[in-house]
Amino acid sequence: MKNGQHRRMSRKRAAVAGGAVIALAVAGITFQTANASEPAPGPTVRVLTPMAAGKLSSSLVKDLGSDDAAGSYYDAKTKSLVVNVLNGDAADTVRRAGGRAKVVAHSLSELRAATKTLSGTASSVGGTSWAIDPVTNKVVVTADRTVRGDALAKLTGAVKDLGGKAQLKRSAGQFKPFIAGGDAIEGSGGRCSLGFNVVKEGQPYFLTAGHCTQAISDWTDAQGNELGSNAGSDFPGHDYGLVKYASSGTAHPSEVDLYDGTTQKITGAGAATVGMNVTRSGSTSHVHDGTVTGLDATVNYGNGDVVNGLIQTDVCAEPGDSGGSLFSGSTAVGLTSGGSGDCTSGGETFFQPVPAALSAFGAEIG
Repeated sequence: MKNGQHRRMSRKRAAVAGGAVIALAVAGITFQTANASEPAPGPTVRVLTPMAAGKLSSSLVKDLGSDDAAGSYYDAKTKSLVVNVLNGDAADTVRRAGGRAKVVAHSLSELRAATKTLSGTASSVGGTSWAIDPVTNKVVVTADRTVRGDALAKLTGAVKDLGGKAQLKRSAGQFKPFIAGGDAIEGSGGRCSLGFNVVKEGQPYFLTAGHCTQAISDWTDAQGNELGSNAGSDFPGHDYGLVKYASSGTAHPSEVDLYDGTTQKITGAGAATVGMNVTRSGSTSHVHDGTVTGLDATVNYGNGDVVNGLIQTDVCAEPGDSGGSLFSGSTAVGLTSGGSGDCTSGGETFFQPVPAALSAFGAEIG
């Protein structure tokens, strides 16, 4: 998929690193009015950034435990955190912390048990994905267009057996890792996209997708200039790879190419939150925006290639975008893994979380 209009990656100025942590203030302070007959106002829902909402969510889920909490998501319209709970006491805890409480039917433990049950069936059917959706309080199973006949019947039966805990959706596309011949970072006839520049033990490296580094070991840029060689790779199971730059000693800028003559500076890495607005940059379809729709997703790409722990989004992507950057503002969030659509008709796209890749390789922001 070579395209003369694709701009040279210039070693794809991008980066990953330790998380940018946003401090959380204590909410819920109220004041009595002069009129004693007027009731004191209740706790106020806090206005939060996606990163701050993720931090608050982690704290609340830990406090509530899996028996009282059932996931959370970021409401971009109101800029607030919505936390699913199972009872009134848990709802009060959420409200006092500045979140919005939503009473639901299924606990996080029940939904996680449902995903394990589904794994026994869905993992044997290529072209499927499954993830807990906190907005619907269900496990959403997606089958791409290749799932038909007995395989579809098997999957439908497994979802039906879980009752209201799961639902089945169809995708018009086909789940596949995004890799193609072309430009950007190249090697052995294949093309991917650079994700984020990182530093390990004082030396410059970059992250990309694991299915890219599984297929290609030595990399050049679009002009044929040497970039580097693989230093680590994990696929399937995970989908991250580490490449060591051929030129040592100097860290490469922690930036993402926005394909309009500018770049986005990256200052840290952080976890995704359902509802978070995110942006993806890749060498085929360039820059596109969207929303995180699921976390800890499992995708069966077929041929035994099952990847766990992915971020699910409605951001479009195409072959050659693999390994490219998913970010929110100045925070690195994910590496493009694969999906079912393109940037004409849309579809689902999945991303390897950046913090997991950094931890696995012992790397950090440059």
